Amino acid sequence: MMKISRRQFLGATAAVTAGAGLFSFEMLTKLDPASAAADNSETKQFRNVCPRNCYDTCGQISFVQDGMLKKVDGDPKHGYTNGRLCVKGYTYTRRVYSPDRIKYPMKQMPRGSGNWTRISWDEAMDTIAKKILDLKKRYGSTLPICFDKYSGNFGILHYAADGTMSSIGYTTRAVGTPCWPAGIDAQTYDFGTLYNNDPEDMVNTKYLILWGQNLAWTAIHSLPFAQKARENGAKLVVIDPILTSTASKADLYIQIKPSTDGALALGMARYILDNNWVDWDYARANSVGFDEWIDYLKNNVTLDWAASKTGVPKEIIMEIAREYATSKPASMWVGYGMQRHTNGGQNVRIIDALGVMTGNVGKSGGGVNYGQLETWGFNYGAMSYSAPKGSRGIVGANGKEGDRSININNFAHDVMAQQDPPVKMLWLACRNPGGQDPDTHAIEKMFASMEFVVSVDSFFNKTVQMSDIVLPATTHFENWDVNASYWHYWIGINEMAIQPMYESKSDLEIAMLLSKKMNALEAGSCTYPTSGSEQEWLAKEFNAALNASLGISNYKELSNGPRKVKMPPAAWSDGKFRTPSKKIEIHSNQAEKNGLPALPIWVEEMKAPEKYPVRLMTPHPQLGLHSQFQNLDWMMAANPEPKLEIHPNLAAKYGIQEGDKVKVFNDLGDITLKAHLTRTTSENVVVSYEAWYNKSNYNVNYTVKAIPSDMGKQATGNNGLAFHDNFVDLQKV
Repeated sequence: MMKISRRQFLGATAAVTAGAGLFSFEMLTKLDPASAAADNSETKQFRNVCPRNCYDTCGQISFVQDGMLKKVDGDPKHGYTNGRLCVKGYTYTRRVYSPDRIKYPMKQMPRGSGNWTRISWDEAMDTIAKKILDLKKRYGSTLPICFDKYSGNFGILHYAADGTMSSIGYTTRAVGTPCWPAGIDAQTYDFGTLYNNDPEDMVNTKYLILWGQNLAWTAIHSLPFAQKARENGAKLVVIDPILTSTASKADLYIQIKPSTDGALALGMARYILDNNWVDWDYARANSVGFDEWIDYLKNNVTLDWAASKTGVPKEIIMEIAREYATSKPASMWVGYGMQRHTNGGQNVRIIDALGVMTGNVGKSGGGVNYGQLETWGFNYGAMSYSAPKGSRGIVGANGKEGDRSININNFAHDVMAQQDPPVKMLWLACRNPGGQDPDTHAIEKMFASMEFVVSVDSFFNKTVQMSDIVLPATTHFENWDVNASYWHYWIGINEMAIQPMYESKSDLEIAMLLSKKMNALEAGSCTYPTSGSEQEWLAKEFNAALNASLGISNYKELSNGPRKVKMPPAAWSDGKFRTPSKKIEIHSNQAEKNGLPALPIWVEEMKAPEKYPVRLMTPHPQLGLHSQFQNLDWMMAANPEPKLEIHPNLAAKYGIQEGDKVKVFNDLGDITLKAHLTRTTSENVVVSYEAWYNKSNYNVNYTVKAIPSDMGKQATGNNGLAFHDNFVDLQKV
């Protein structure tokens, strides 16, 4: 914790980062009385880290007066986020002090009625503990309890929610990830794991391809590094079905047909081969199966085919192939949306091979960059607890009892399909399946079939609305934690800046409370500890190797500023790949064993069915993150309602004009929203951004089927979701 004067506090300004520019900090403070210092009382300053599911994991400074959070700004000691936040980050005071925030434990009777009653924490824990013990007695195990958690808060101590479930017995677990698994598997097959260059190293590239990556909205702090590379002479190319804010900043924008990215990469590879721009020495020395793939290119790929498949003119394919192959070093950044197709993982594998054939893997300023988990070397002590003695579970291949796994990406159907025993109770933390899972009607049916549902959350979102009990969650300003990024290399401490508002508690506190109650009711029924301060728990997450990589001896040193993990700026620069062969596997025996092509070859994209000829894409919004932020008052003022982006030519076919209400539907469900005519999308693609609007039933997932992507199971336990292979028809209302 640091102290600053009132003059320093009032003099500190924060221009919103480029690409998200709706507010300056001065504008925000005029709107928010809580954000401006009103007296001469001492201002205390704390270090925090934004724990949302975002590339940037921003370093933050919180300003507190008289125990009240007045302002949130960027941490200037963070070398990636560099003292700036995105527009969402500057609205955090609105989250902490929102009148819509869940303040106390609440019970809803009956479920879904909206008839909520405040209860005490003791009553909440007593009700939950008795239900767990009742189910355990009736079914002989805790398998009827299903746990669903993902990325609403990536703080390491929030893995206590996982530890809670482990400590009561073997349970049913939602396994996998809806975000990025196809791409993870692709890079795991090729390189052994996912591992990207330091994004700060982007300044050293001579040619940068952003492949389905809208960094101006979703990774804003990488934009200065991309701009610096351009100042140094690099060319910026953006490939995307949508003319995004990032695309508008590019030297060359290519509007590709969705799901055909692999065909474009193959066309580029063929032209590179024909002109002998291949780095034969690198590819042959560092990979297996490369010549086999070259034979595939010769016999199966032409520029005319690639142009026809992708909608990209042949001359443009030739241009970017030549420039990418001859600019050294050259970098590609593959966005997560690009792999949300039935051939998404295969498309990533083809792009990986393109990086290998040009010798751009393992090079500063190069790489095929997707994500990394190299910096996540924590002990995960908050989650690592054994089931009580005598617990019964599913007997695995090793002959030992364990949890029962279901697919997080087909959650509703998998839950309802379970028998012997059936699922009867849900525990949801850091997750909103009611607003984020595909096939919302099935989600609603599944929730209705439960005996008991517990949610831990901050707002009355769709999932909470379908729960029996909701437990109020702290914001990250109200608890201690530590955060790492899945993109940059920095790790930062999250200090408790203010006391928890109302009766909110962290997942760690809830775990200890539940354990205390369960053991009071039935001794030995829960193995989770019942005491310990958050700082004591935090200390247990660090180890000698992690400390050494950060250049610290104690985690408390992070209060002086975030630290960067000591790693080479270029992933794979040591040439030590983690595949079975220890080389890049252009030919992957593991992929073939899993029923996939051994080589990075073309796999046909999903075609639009005759009844539903329009592709509905549902990417990330600018002012929200999944179902967070958009519900806040400032965001609702800036973006009060969802819209359907539709090309004027497509709109004309349906008689749709600007502002008309449009029903978007398929055989699964429908949504109705206002039309916004724009040429940023192509003629056969409409766009509606996924988000949760306050006091609104809007949910894009009423039309989204749980169609799996082609990969994900190898690394994450289940295949990903083909969110963008969603086809609909339109009707003017």
